[in-house]
Amino acid sequence: MHQVTIKDLAKILGISVSTVSRALKNHPDISLETKQAVKELAQKLKYEPNALALNLRRKKTNTIGVIIPEIVHHFFSSVISGIEDVAYDLGYNVLVCQSNESYEREVINAQALLTNRVDGVMISVSKTTHDFDHFRNFSNQGIPMVFFDRICPDIMSDRVITNDEGGAFLATEYLIKMGCKHIAHYAAPQNLMIGQGRLAGYQRALKQYGFEYKPKLVLHCDTRELALEKTANFLNNNPTIDGIFAVNDSTAIAAMQMVQKLGKNIPDEIAVVGFGDGPIALITCPTLTTIEQKGYEMGQEAVKLLLQKIENQSASDSFQTKVLTPTLIARESTDRKVKLSAIG
Repeated sequence: MHQVTIKDLAKILGISVSTVSRALKNHPDISLETKQAVKELAQKLKYEPNALALNLRRKKTNTIGVIIPEIVHHFFSSVISGIEDVAYDLGYNVLVCQSNESYEREVINAQALLTNRVDGVMISVSKTTHDFDHFRNFSNQGIPMVFFDRICPDIMSDRVITNDEGGAFLATEYLIKMGCKHIAHYAAPQNLMIGQGRLAGYQRALKQYGFEYKPKLVLHCDTRELALEKTANFLNNNPTIDGIFAVNDSTAIAAMQMVQKLGKNIPDEIAVVGFGDGPIALITCPTLTTIEQKGYEMGQEAVKLLLQKIENQSASDSFQTKVLTPTLIARESTDRKVKLSAIG
C-alpha cells in the first residue's frame, strides 16, 4: 500500500511541496484557507509524517545500539531486558548486536551501528578484543558510549560494573568458612577487567584468612567446554583440591559434572561456587551456590546514563562509573553443615 507523502498532497491541491510543508507547520506566511485545505486533505488521506526523515533532519534517530558477547547468556539477556524497559518507555528503539566473543564481529557490529546512525551505544567487550579503535569511531562521530560489565579501560566513558573483586572475595571466603583449605579458581582471560577483578578477590580472601596463594590452583577456564575438557586432568594433578570458585555459573556447573563423573561427592569432598545466578543454578544437582549478578539492574543503569548523555550534550566531558554490589546465594553445592562462626 502506497504511503501518502507531502508530494502527493501538493500534486492533488496543485500547490508546491514547500507550501504544503509550511501549512502543516502552521507557518504564518500561509493563508488560513490553504492551511485548512491541506490539513483536511491530510486527514482524509491519513497522511503521517515520515518519522525517520524528520529525525535525520534533526540529526537524531531515537535509536540506541547495544553490543554484547552472547544473547543466549542469561546475564546478557537480563541486561537487554533492563535496557529495553527503560528505553522504550522514553521513546527509543534498541538495536542489539552480538559479537559472539569475536573481535572481528565486534568491529562489524560497531560499523553497522554507525551506519544506522544510532544516537548512542552500550557495549560489553568481547573476550578476544585487544584493540579498541572501532569504539573510538563512536567518539569521533560524537556518539556517546556506556560500557557495562566488560569495560574498555583505554576509553573515557560512563561505565556500569559489578564489584567483581568483592563478589569473588565473598565466594572464596564462603568456601573457606565451609571448611575448604585447598581452593581452586577457574579464571577468565586476564585482558578482561572482570577476569582481573575476580582473580584479585580470590587472592584477597586467601590472604585475609591466612592461606597461601598457589598459581597452580588457578585454571584458565571460563566456558563449559573448557571445564569439561580440563577438569579431570586438573583435579588428578591437584588431588588436595576441596573447593572450586568458578568465574561464571556455566563453568562451575560443568566442573561439578566432571567432579561427579570422577566419583567425588559435592559438597563433602569438593564444594563449588559460581558467579551469575542464572536459572541453571537452580536445576543442577546439587543446586549451585553462586554470586548474584544484577543484570536487569545493570541494563537499566546503563541506558539511563546513556540517555542522559544523548539528551544533555553539554555533559559530554564528565563521566560516571556505577558499581553494583553483588550478593552470595548459598545453596547445596557448598552445604557442608559447617558452622559459619567457626572461622572469622
